[in-house]
Amino acid sequence: MAISFSLEGKAALVTGANTGIGQAIAVALAEAGADVALAGRSEPAETLALIAATGRKAVNIKADLSSIEPVARVIAEAEAGLGKVDILVNNAGIIRRDDLLQFSEEDWDAVIDTNLKTLFFLSQAAAKGMAARGSGKIVNIASLLTFQGGIRVPSYAAAKSGVGGVTKAMANELAARGVQVNAIAPGYISTNNTAALQGDETRNRQILERIPTGRWGRPEDIAGAAVFLASPASDYVTGHVLAVDGGWLAR
Repeated sequence: MAISFSLEGKAALVTGANTGIGQAIAVALAEAGADVALAGRSEPAETLALIAATGRKAVNIKADLSSIEPVARVIAEAEAGLGKVDILVNNAGIIRRDDLLQFSEEDWDAVIDTNLKTLFFLSQAAAKGMAARGSGKIVNIASLLTFQGGIRVPSYAAAKSGVGGVTKAMANELAARGVQVNAIAPGYISTNNTAALQGDETRNRQILERIPTGRWGRPEDIAGAAVFLASPASDYVTGHVLAVDGGWLAR
């Protein structure tokens, strides 16, 4: 029996796909054969064009995922545009930095709401259709801070630790319904969000010294893992948090 990474005939919903990791994942899913809906606040014009170039259908859904208010509409628009949602990639997220002793309730709630609460309820909404059809894939974007505490990012560490936990909880309940739920924990990836770190000579050197592969990751490194977790090749993988970090956690 041949192992299949094909997503032909599948429909995917990716959040936060205007740039970086989300964009790379959305385009890779299209290259593997899926039609793709994109949900987020920013206009993903470049991502839409890249998906169109693959010959797959792309649907744009304008939504502020800082609360669960648009969740039902996002799923409804994705299903209206693509016919169904077979694959959900929860990539949208924010980060707030401040010293622990003065970290505000506002910054705490903003990160938890976007990175964890919306992720869960969007997954719940998508999973209803998946469970009814007896198949589906949910891929959450976790973090190295799913495993580590970080510095000056307590709400982000809490949210991403929660992503790891809720991934396992959803996997336990949805496996019998034919739905696999997994997460990817990216390491240090070269994107707009990490430009300042890369530009800091000292921090950049420290980071590279810790990564066994000796380089920053690329968004495409995460995209490959996402295609695997969205494809039939991973049908017996569920409740797993896959670190794609160049070996960072191995150190």
